Amino acid sequence: MFGIEDFKPLKLGDKPLFDAHYAMYPPRHSENIFTTLVSWSHFVQPYFLFHEGCLMIMTKPDENPRFRPPLGPCSPELVRQLVTLSEEAKSEYCLVLVDNETMAWLKEIFPEACFIKHPDYFDYVYRAADLANLEGKNYLKIRNKLSKFKRQQAYEVESLCKQNIDEIRIFLQRWCLWKDCESDPLLDNERLAILYTVEHCFELGLRGLAIRINGDIEAVTVFESICPDTAVVHFEKAMPAFEGLYQAINNECAKLLSKNHLYINRQSDLGIEGLRTAKQRYHPTMMLEVQHMLLDPNKCKELGHEHY
Repeated sequence: MFGIEDFKPLKLGDKPLFDAHYAMYPPRHSENIFTTLVSWSHFVQPYFLFHEGCLMIMTKPDENPRFRPPLGPCSPELVRQLVTLSEEAKSEYCLVLVDNETMAWLKEIFPEACFIKHPDYFDYVYRAADLANLEGKNYLKIRNKLSKFKRQQAYEVESLCKQNIDEIRIFLQRWCLWKDCESDPLLDNERLAILYTVEHCFELGLRGLAIRINGDIEAVTVFESICPDTAVVHFEKAMPAFEGLYQAINNECAKLLSKNHLYINRQSDLGIEGLRTAKQRYHPTMMLEVQHMLLDPNKCKELGHEHY
């Protein structure tokens, strides 16, 4: 048996533990990636527990703990223990961020369970070659913007490295001033996550690209491999003064990643309408759906959702 007191606060120094586990059981959803967890720890307050070969993650963005499905070769008994712990902690949901494959398994253990889809956290997954080549009618407008940008701007692409990391920090500060991040809680939390990611990028094993125009860095993207065929883009930022710059940094990133990856996971849209439109414009190959699990079908109906 285990309890909440057995969960440890997640720290940067825990990365080797996660690397070893994820080498055997790669995370599918971006919210379970170590970089995401540690860079957003100021907000989600992540905790973890390794038990019987499984990794369990708990977050506490408020007084209500949230438990995610175990990651690894987990037994039904272990999952029942976790769900019991969640209920004892009076969590709003038994489990959160349940992907479709895990949902099918959980239904066998908890046939009475219902699941509530959480589209704000669906991950957008693209074929790397599609974003690199931009072929076909679907990408006509993006190609046109990118072509116009290339005609109008001389620019250089460089890798994130120790020589330019300070300039990248300065760029991100400029971007946040333009975006007025501190006036919006979501943007401000993202600002803190991005600054943490850049501050510890080499310890986290991240890579990135920057676009330099007229001597200044004007766009940055940071990414990492999460399994042999998939890379995840943690963030992508560009200054608004250059039309087509976002298309350029996206394309340069995809051209690099497509050499060794079949897919690019560009994470979720968090329900932000403009971000959702931008991500849909690139025509994802698939969406990694997630849902929350409840054991009381009546509560599902109260929330406006049917058992499925």
